[in-house]
Parts: sequence; C-alpha cells; structure tokens
Amino acid sequence: MSKLDKEAARKRRHQRIRNKITGTPSRPRMCVHRSLKNIYVQLIDDLREITLTSASTLDPAIREEISKGGNKEAAAKVGRLIAERAQEKGIEEVVFDRAGYKYHGRVRALAEAAREKGLNF
Repeated sequence: MSKLDKEAARKRRHQRIRNKITGTPSRPRMCVHRSLKNIYVQLIDDLREITLTSASTLDPAIREEISKGGNKEAAAKVGRLIAERAQEKGIEEVVFDRAGYKYHGRVRALAEAAREKGLNF
C-alpha cells in the first residue's frame, strides 16, 4: 500500500469521525495532527470556527526540553502543555478528535498525559 493510499484512507476515517463530533465553547474539540518529526494539537470551537489554544513540539515552552519531536515522550509533554493552557482558559472537558490516527503510540501518550493533568474526555 502506498503512502498516498494510507493518507487518503486516514482522511476518509477523519471525515467519518468529524461527521459525528463537534466542538462547542464549553467542550471544544481537541484535534491531533501527527507528522514524522512533530505532533500538534489544537482546541477548536467549531460553532464559532476558531482555535482556542494550541500546542506542539515546536512550541518554545517545551522545545528545549525535548531532543526529538517525533516520540512518545515529546507527545506526552505536548499533552501536559495543552492541558495547562486549557485550564488557564477555564476549559475542563474536551471532545477528543484523533483525526483518523490509531489510538496508539504518540496519540495515546498525548491523550493520557492530558488526562493526567486534568482534562476530561
């Protein structure tokens, strides 16, 4: 299976997921994007179509602490950072959008770290 086929299949899965979940101001959608070198996460209010807050391995707050952005330890740090930023904005509950990725590896590490810091989903 080629890379394009895998990416197209992931996008189809993501579209199926997006048809079922929506972020609101009180419970935004926590959308994860994974690349080979980095991981990104955003809290999105779909009703107003805005990003409330975001975090990634490229963020200056954690960039010095990590050697590589494409591993589970870096993903866990991003999960903790997004949870802290959400709590600063008064957000305690989110809807988790894994964007068609398996709930495994870096995506799981990010989600579990965010849960440990107090986000509910």
